[in-house]
Amino acid sequence: MSLQSTIETHVKAAVAEIYKAELPAVEFQATRKEFEGDITVVVFPMLRVVKGNPVQIGTQIGEYLVAQVEEITAFNVVKGFLNLVVADAFYMNAFAEIQATENFGKTPEAGKAVMVEYSSPNTNKPLHLGHVRNVLLGYSVSEIIKAAGSKVYKTQIINDRGIHICKSMLAWERYGNGETPESTGLKGDKLVGNYYVKFDQEYKKEVAALVAQGKSEEEAKKEAPLLLEAQEMLRKWEAGDAETVALWKKMNQWVYDGFEVTYKNIGVDFDSYYYESNTYLLGKDNIEEGLKKGVFEKDPDGSVWCDLTEDGLDRKIVLRADGTAVYMTQDIGTAIQRVKDHPDVGGMIYTVGNEQDYHFQVLFLILKKLGYDWAENLFHLSYGMVDLPSGKMKSREGTVVDADDLINEVAATAGEISEELGKLDGYTDEEKKALYKTIGLGALKYYILKVDPKKRILFDPKESVDFQGNTGPFIQYTYVRIQAILRKAKELNVPASVEGARDLHSKEKELIKLVQDYPATIQLAAAQKSPAIIANYTYDLVKEYNSFFQQVQILGTDNVADQSFRVALSKEVGQVIESAFGLLGIDVPERM
Repeated sequence: MSLQSTIETHVKAAVAEIYKAELPAVEFQATRKEFEGDITVVVFPMLRVVKGNPVQIGTQIGEYLVAQVEEITAFNVVKGFLNLVVADAFYMNAFAEIQATENFGKTPEAGKAVMVEYSSPNTNKPLHLGHVRNVLLGYSVSEIIKAAGSKVYKTQIINDRGIHICKSMLAWERYGNGETPESTGLKGDKLVGNYYVKFDQEYKKEVAALVAQGKSEEEAKKEAPLLLEAQEMLRKWEAGDAETVALWKKMNQWVYDGFEVTYKNIGVDFDSYYYESNTYLLGKDNIEEGLKKGVFEKDPDGSVWCDLTEDGLDRKIVLRADGTAVYMTQDIGTAIQRVKDHPDVGGMIYTVGNEQDYHFQVLFLILKKLGYDWAENLFHLSYGMVDLPSGKMKSREGTVVDADDLINEVAATAGEISEELGKLDGYTDEEKKALYKTIGLGALKYYILKVDPKKRILFDPKESVDFQGNTGPFIQYTYVRIQAILRKAKELNVPASVEGARDLHSKEKELIKLVQDYPATIQLAAAQKSPAIIANYTYDLVKEYNSFFQQVQILGTDNVADQSFRVALSKEVGQVIESAFGLLGIDVPERM
C-alpha cells in the first residue's frame, strides 16, 4: 500500500472515530514550499460531512495520524490545509526500492495492443515543420504508452494517390527533362516537391492568360489546360494505364526514399505502412453491411448517408451516387482492416491536426454504430498548427520550412553556441558534428513536445537552442553535469551506495520525492496522450537537482556516507532524465 493510501485509510478512520461520520474520499496536494511538510490533506471538502472549524478538524486529524501512522512524524495546520511531515526513513526505504527496480518507472506489457498512426504524408512534397510536430507527437505518445504497459504498433497511411500527386507527375513529365535524384543530387521528396511548386507556378500563368482573354477567374481556374491534363492523368491512373502507373511508381519511390532519410534523421520509426492506393477501395463492403444493420440509409439518387443528427452531428455521406468512396468510407475500411491485420489491437490513436476534429468525431461514432468493441477506444490526438515568426507556411507556393533544413539549422545553431561556450577541447570534428546534432535535435523536439498538443506553437529555432531555462539543451547539460560527477566519483573510489539510516537534507528529500513521482507521471502522460507532461516533469526534476547541486556538497563533503548517498542520488536522477528523454525521442550526450 502506498503512503497516500495508508494516510487516506487513517484519515477516514479518524473522521469515523472522532466525528462518527463517513468520509467518501480524501483530497491531497503537494505541500507548498513555504510550509513545513511533505504531503497535504485538504480539509475543506470534509466540511460536507463534518461540521466545525477547519483548523480544529485538521488539528484533531493530525494528532490522530501522528499517533497511528509510523511514517508521519509531525504536522501543522494552515487554514484548511493539514500539512504532514513524513519520516526520513520512509524516503530512504523508497529510494532503496527505486534503486533495486529495473527499468524504474516503466510497467511490463499487458492487455490489448494500441495502434498509433502518425506522419501520414502526401507523396507530392517533402516533410515540413508541421509534419515534424506530428511525427514527434506520434512517436513520443507511442513510447509513453509502451512504457505505461501496452504493446504498441506504430503505423502511418501514406496519401499516395489523387490530383495533387498527378500535378507533380505532370510537371516533371512536362518540365523535368528526365532529371532524377541521382542526376541532381537532390533527395527524391525534394525533387518531386519542386515539381509540385512548378505546377502551381505554370498553372497560375495559364489562369492569368485566360482571365486576360475575358474569362472569369473561376472559369479560368477550371479550364486551365494544365489542370485538365492533370485530371486526365488521374483518370488514366484509376483505369490502370501502364505508362501512368509506371511513372507514379517511379516518382513515389523517390519520395519514399527521401522520407526514410528524414525519419532516420529525426529518429522515428514505424512498424507498418498503409497506402491510400491500396485502401481507397476499402470500406465499400462495410457500407453494405451498415445498410443491412440500419446504420446507413440510401437516398433516392443512390448515395448512402449516415444520419447522426440525433447524436448532435449532421448527415454524413459515406458513398456517392455513382458508387465511389469518399474519405470517410476509406477511413472506416482502413480501421477495420488494421484490426484484421493485428487482431490484438484494442484501440487506435490518430495523430492528425485539429482541422480534422469533426471528421474523427464522425468516424469514431460510425465505427461504434457498426458494433466494433475496439471503437470505444479510439482517440484523435488533435494538435495545433506550428507557425513561424514570419507567418503561415504554404506548400504549393514553396514557403514551407523543410524538415531536413530545420534539422540542419538547429544543429548549426547548437554548434555556434557550443563553440562560444568553448568546452569542447579534445573533440574531433566528427564528434563535434554528432554532438551538435544531438543538442540541436534535442532542442527542437523538446521545444515542440513541452507544449500541450492542443495549443498552437510559434516556433523560434534560435530560442529552442538556449542553454538556459525550460529547454532541451538545459536538461541535457544537467545530465552531462551528473555524468561528470559520476566519473569523478569513480576516480575517487566513491561508491554510489546507501547504507543505514540517515537524516535527509531537505534538498535530498525533495529530489527523492520527485524521482518517486516518475512512474505515476508516465501513467498520467499515457492516459492524457501528452508528452508535455513528461517534458515538464523532467524540467522540474532538473531544476530541483540544480538547486541541490548549488546547496549541498556532493564530493566536497568529508562525510563518506554523505558522499556515497549523494552520488547514488545523482546517478538515479541521471537515469530518470535519460529514461524520460528517451520517451520524448531525445538522446542525452555524455559530455557537452
